[in-house]
Formats: sequence, C-alpha cells, structure tokens
Amino acid sequence: MAKAQVEVRRSWRRRRTVTAYREGDKIIVLLPARMSRAEEEHWVEEMLRKLQRSETRRRSPARSSDEVLLARCAELNAKHFGGRASPSSVRWVPPMRTRWASCTPGDATIRISERLREVPSWVLDYVLVHELAHLLVPGHGADFWKLVRAYPKTDRAMGFLEGLSAAAGLGIEVEGD
Repeated sequence: MAKAQVEVRRSWRRRRTVTAYREGDKIIVLLPARMSRAEEEHWVEEMLRKLQRSETRRRSPARSSDEVLLARCAELNAKHFGGRASPSSVRWVPPMRTRWASCTPGDATIRISERLREVPSWVLDYVLVHELAHLLVPGHGADFWKLVRAYPKTDRAMGFLEGLSAAAGLGIEVEGD
C-alpha cells in the first residue's frame, strides 16, 4: 500500500478491538488506550494490510481499461439479458457533471464516468446493467426498470451512488422508477 497518512486514535473505553477505516485521504486506526507502542506498531501494520485486502477485493477489475470494461459488459449482458444487449463500445470518460454514465442506443455506445473507477464492483455492475438495459429499452419506464431490477443489488447500488453524490457534493441524482 502506498504510504498513506495514518492517524492513531486511542480510547480508554475500547478494551480489545482494533479497527481501521478511511476518512478522506487518511487512514484512521482505533486502538485501546492501554496498548503499548510495540503493540500499536504491530496492529497499525496489520490493519493497513487488512484494509488493503478488503479494498482490493471490493474494487472491480473492470476499472483497469476500456477493454476489460467491455468484457465485463459482455458477462453481464449474457447473465442478465441473454446476450440481447450488445454495446459497440464501452469506455471510461472524464467525470460527467450530471450523471454517472450514459448510453447512446443509436450507435450502441456506453460511457462510464471515471468517478466510478474506485467504487465496489457490485456498484459498477449495477451501472453497467443500467446502461445495457438502455440498449433494449430507451427511457426509464416500467419495462426498463423491470430489466434493471433483475440485477439483485439494484436498490443497494442506487443508495450507494446517492450517498457518494451527497458526500462529495456532486448533485448527481440517481433515477428511480
């Protein structure tokens, strides 16, 4: 893991547990106040390793390139749409001001905002399913949402994106049915 700024917070109420999480650009490690400096060093390193493993597992490999993103779309298309929604291209684009992604059914192209490169894989999958559904049904009517809701984490992903938008002050709304 690249050298991140680490802040250690000790608590007299904390007895045995050690926790780590990201807060902006910092990593916060919560420790019992009675822990020695040697124990602190051990647990900070251990928690940094655990946090990195956790974050790596949650990130989608599709974030690495347009080709891998297109391959992920092919997998989702086969699984959720029986291969009926075939995009001609899927690519990462600079952050969009008002949306997470867009689809042009006329030429079957999908564009995904680079803001989504670091989201968990199940959130990116939802966005891809949403855009693939537009290749079959334009607009956001009942038929469209029936297709999208076949993805089991639709509601959870929409909530994640709403929270991400609010936390970052982006003002990007997540369309519901």
